[in-house]
Amino acid sequence: MKPIEIIQSKIFENEQSFSSLLNRWKQAKDTIVFTNGCFDLVHRGHIDSLAKAAEFGKRLIVGLNSDISVKILKGENRPLVDQQSRAVLLASMLMVDAVIMFDEETPYELIRSISPDVLVKGSEYQIEEIAGYDLVLASGGRVERIELTEGFSTSEIIQKVKNKFLATE
Repeated sequence: MKPIEIIQSKIFENEQSFSSLLNRWKQAKDTIVFTNGCFDLVHRGHIDSLAKAAEFGKRLIVGLNSDISVKILKGENRPLVDQQSRAVLLASMLMVDAVIMFDEETPYELIRSISPDVLVKGSEYQIEEIAGYDLVLASGGRVERIELTEGFSTSEIIQKVKNKFLATE
């Protein structure tokens, strides 16, 4: 397979289109790890977080907020980068095994359908604030909180760009 075909094969529009691959991984007893985010401007902090999340299992699934979902969470001017482009970026990373888009504000229903062994989010969240924590714990899985790489934030990057652009006008 060509590299672009490999990347495209990791992108799923919804959990239904992903179910047969998920079933194969579960039958193989692969440890399934799930994390999620908007990934509007992918930066080193995202790469570090995904690499840390991947260490908790054999397969890393990334729930990607769709354009509709990002607008709900971040406002009318976001996302800066469309969902298909964000999905391609994530799927091109060697530690990511699948990217699944979701339209809702949280990936709760996606987590319900995937039933991952490990749910991973940043340490800025308390476990009870993590969407789907209850589902994962109830099914015998675990929730892991990882330290974020300091100095990397999409909102801060956007603000820096605005400041530099406005300063030159």
